[in-house]
Amino acid sequence: MLRWPISIQEYRGNMTIAHKSGNIHKNSDGLSRWALANTPENPAWAPQEEHHIEDICVTDIGTEFFNQDKESYKMDKNCHILCQILMKECKDPSLSSKLDEIWKKEYDEGRFHLLDGILYHRKKNKCVMALTDRTLINTILHECHNSVAAGHLAEDRTL
Repeated sequence: MLRWPISIQEYRGNMTIAHKSGNIHKNSDGLSRWALANTPENPAWAPQEEHHIEDICVTDIGTEFFNQDKESYKMDKNCHILCQILMKECKDPSLSSKLDEIWKKEYDEGRFHLLDGILYHRKKNKCVMALTDRTLINTILHECHNSVAAGHLAEDRTL
């Protein structure tokens, strides 16, 4: 989450960072901002310089939440099939043919990834978002934004 502000640090004084309310950012969710290692195994990997950072406060979402998210995939036909395909890395056409048309098209384009049991969807602009059940979105937002120890850097949330 801090990669972007650190990378623009050198431009301070030449630009203004303006806060925009959450209603403008309808595509954001806590898991899409979850810190994944910037390694070649990460679908959104991008090589970059290392920066020394001190005193970062982040929140930790418990494993029971991730287990709940993984369990929710079993309730959704397309997510369940994608997990089966990606877990086994099988290219069995009979499984992918069971996907709904739009999901099959996205799968054929290589836009779905499974990391640690969590499904991620990569958009054309390389934005990677975690797939989650609608009922868990409020929990994600609370844990990553409203919790006292959340790693949100907005001016109202800084401790």
